[in-house]
Amino acid sequence: MAEPSSSTLQRPMEPAFDEADIDYSDIEAAYDVQMDESLDNVVVINGVPIVTAAKEQRLFEVIQKRFRTHANLDIELSAMHMPYKEDGESKGYIVLELASNDEASQAIRAMNGYAFDKKHRFLMSRLTDVERLANMDESYTDPEEEPFQQRGHLRSWLMDQLGRDQLVMCARDDVIVSWHSRMGQPDEAHKRTRWTESYVQWSPQGMYLATFHLQGIALWGGPTWERIMRYPHPGVRLVDFSPDEKYMVTWSPEPIQVPDNAPQGPQFFAPEDEGNRVAVWDVRTGHLLRTFPILQEDTAGPNGPAMKGFSWPFLKWSGDGKYCAKVTPGKGISVYQLPSMGLLDQKSIKIEGVVDFEWAPLGDKDKEALEVWNDGKNKNLPKGFKKPRDNMLVYWQPEVQNQPGRVTVMSIPSREILRSKNLFNVADCKLHWHPQGDFLCVKVDRQTKTKKTVYCNFELFRMREKDFPVEVVELKDPVVAFAWEPQGTHFAVISTNDPNFGVVAPSIAIKTQLNFFHLHPRGDFRLLKAFDNKSCNALFWSPRGRHLLAATLGSSSKYDLEWYDVDFNSDARSANSDALEEVKLIGSGEHYSITDAEWDPSGRFLTTSSSLWRHSMEQGYTIWDFRGNELQKNVIEQFKQILWRPRPRSLLSKDDMKRVRRNLKEYSKMFDQEDEEAESSQALAHREEYRRMVDDWKAWRERNRKMLQTAQSQSSEPIGISNASQLEQESMEEIQEWIEEVLEEKEEVLA
Repeated sequence: MAEPSSSTLQRPMEPAFDEADIDYSDIEAAYDVQMDESLDNVVVINGVPIVTAAKEQRLFEVIQKRFRTHANLDIELSAMHMPYKEDGESKGYIVLELASNDEASQAIRAMNGYAFDKKHRFLMSRLTDVERLANMDESYTDPEEEPFQQRGHLRSWLMDQLGRDQLVMCARDDVIVSWHSRMGQPDEAHKRTRWTESYVQWSPQGMYLATFHLQGIALWGGPTWERIMRYPHPGVRLVDFSPDEKYMVTWSPEPIQVPDNAPQGPQFFAPEDEGNRVAVWDVRTGHLLRTFPILQEDTAGPNGPAMKGFSWPFLKWSGDGKYCAKVTPGKGISVYQLPSMGLLDQKSIKIEGVVDFEWAPLGDKDKEALEVWNDGKNKNLPKGFKKPRDNMLVYWQPEVQNQPGRVTVMSIPSREILRSKNLFNVADCKLHWHPQGDFLCVKVDRQTKTKKTVYCNFELFRMREKDFPVEVVELKDPVVAFAWEPQGTHFAVISTNDPNFGVVAPSIAIKTQLNFFHLHPRGDFRLLKAFDNKSCNALFWSPRGRHLLAATLGSSSKYDLEWYDVDFNSDARSANSDALEEVKLIGSGEHYSITDAEWDPSGRFLTTSSSLWRHSMEQGYTIWDFRGNELQKNVIEQFKQILWRPRPRSLLSKDDMKRVRRNLKEYSKMFDQEDEEAESSQALAHREEYRRMVDDWKAWRERNRKMLQTAQSQSSEPIGISNASQLEQESMEEIQEWIEEVLEEKEEVLA
């Protein structure tokens, strides 16, 4: 047997296996664990009391408790590190390591500026920010200069040569800003389609127009109506401004949600804002100052989730805009300072059983005194000058067991009780401040011993007199509406003894009584006059006082409007000081399906409107003068809203106002002449328009006559009117024009 050759037995050599040649990069990339090596969760607390090592444990425990109470964060004692100097004392700061970046943000937001005690206030910052500032280049470089953008004056509408007011209207998808014309239709100034997704709202002094969008609120202003600022609050439904227009509060029924990729910055929500519904903004910068939650009941109502303890405005503003406050029913009142939005004195005002409160408004006297006080910087003040009074708020508590109800006036920020008064047999209370802050009316609904009937008392506080004396005015009937005269000492009350009050449907009109009270020359409030057998249920005072509109709203059968003058014989009273005031009905009217009414800032005109949101028929608006004369009426399909643009307080001094009133007759002649010229030019424009329409009509008739003659000449059968003489007779139809002129006008005063 032959042996195999070596070439047959020899096998090819395979390369040696090397594990280092295998590529694991794809597997490593898929299962790579990213380690967070940043220090964004480390916070430095400056302003900590200087202690020794023996007191470190006690200090850490107190800080831990404060973080749990005010920042809602549970931190471990081991997470705090305090460095020491060579002499054994601490360096006055603590390095705090939190669980995450979100907790660090929450700690900085809640505890920055926190007053630990009278001598120490926390200053919070991230460790990364401290390192960045420590390693900053010390060489100064000029910042890049941003190009200047010229903006129109936000109060340019006040410079109108004719002194006209503006109003805004929403109809269909259009929003129209117009100039009001006394003798004609409003003159359109600006119009946009789909400018807002719901409605619009003016700021208190008319500087901004707020529009509502799915993403949030937008403010507009200036002569070109450019956008001033945006405030991102998804689903926003309500907005409220501070009296000085520096701050704004928004509410959305949808809880705030912050996605992972949400933009960061002072204008946007942070993770700690999630679930809240109310937001406070700085109007000028657009920065978010704070958010608030709203408690929600576990069971939902017929129209969605019901809100517990929620009423609008959610935050109520002090007259000077330095404070805002909210009530926690039954527990207390929380007062916040602006712009930090921190609690006043770091704690709420505990008031057992508190139901509601109201801030004292800032009257013209207070505003003038405050301006002098701020301009003089507490120095170089005029002789006899009185320091402006502090902010005040009033709150009321119901009866509890054997304790009577109580209404209390408190000074802010001192929290000093200025006046309190006990109330008995209290069913409900309403607090009504006089717009000038001169008086306070506490409307107390009281029950009889059988608790079957309700009557009303007015507790009237004189807020400009020493110790705030109180007098009581009693009514035997329930009160439907109450309103102070803005620039005077009258107040109007609508009461009713109709047995159907509160029983029948709200759309059914009930019989009411209109009562006028005034401050008698002897110094007490008395009934001036009462009008029976009325159906009115709403009161609208002119912003200048004296004139009042009593209207019937929300009824399906009554739409009455009545204008009253509470000083009808003012001329006779000026000649005879002993003459008393007299109330007169000076005008009446009717606006079918009325839903809203509003006076213009001058107190000379009033609008009544029917909104699509509340009534399904004959939407539109009507403009009246202060005597109840109808000036114009417009029926507009899908009409939604009309609002007068507010005016800021006049810059004229008291002496200037007196001089204007003294020379009013001279000014009136000039204004009357301007009105006559405007009326004549308007009449001339109407006359020219009329003549143009007549000429167009004649030209149209002539063209048709020629077409008819041509058709007749080409046809054997008569077409239309075959008699040429009849055509000529119709073409020569005469039109007479009548012009009325007022030759003489006299004014007589009837005794």
